[in-house]
Amino acid sequence: MSIFNKFFKKKKRSDDLAKKGFKEQRLKSQEEEKEKKELTLRELREKEAQAPKVVKEKKLDTKDAYRILLKPIITEKGTYLNSQNKYIFEVAPRANKIIIKKAIWHLYGVKPLSVNIIKLPGKKIRYGRIQGRTKAKKKAIVTLKKGETIKVYEGV
Repeated sequence: MSIFNKFFKKKKRSDDLAKKGFKEQRLKSQEEEKEKKELTLRELREKEAQAPKVVKEKKLDTKDAYRILLKPIITEKGTYLNSQNKYIFEVAPRANKIIIKKAIWHLYGVKPLSVNIIKLPGKKIRYGRIQGRTKAKKKAIVTLKKGETIKVYEGV
């Protein structure tokens, strides 16, 4: 067995020397990578400082827009208001002016000038001895710029 031990010892010594050299090379390469990363970080920071900042709007999905704008209201008064570039929509009860503007922008591609909101309370109804109420509604009158239109009458 002593014969074999001599061979193993020699191999171990050569392996140890190879490992030391490999470790030194690896350390050097890691230091170089750190320097490159620092340079790239500096360059990125400089580019960010030079580039103009753009504020991104949170995109409203069309499914959300359809939940806000329930349906267009087509009445005699509504057709009269269409000649004045005003459109009437029934909207969700929780909707506000800002959300309605965004929904119209996403569905029809038109930015409204103004939005007026009307809350309609539910009416008392009686069928014989049974009393009840209709549900409350919310309407929005949307005013557009001259020349811009919404195609509301397509499906009617």
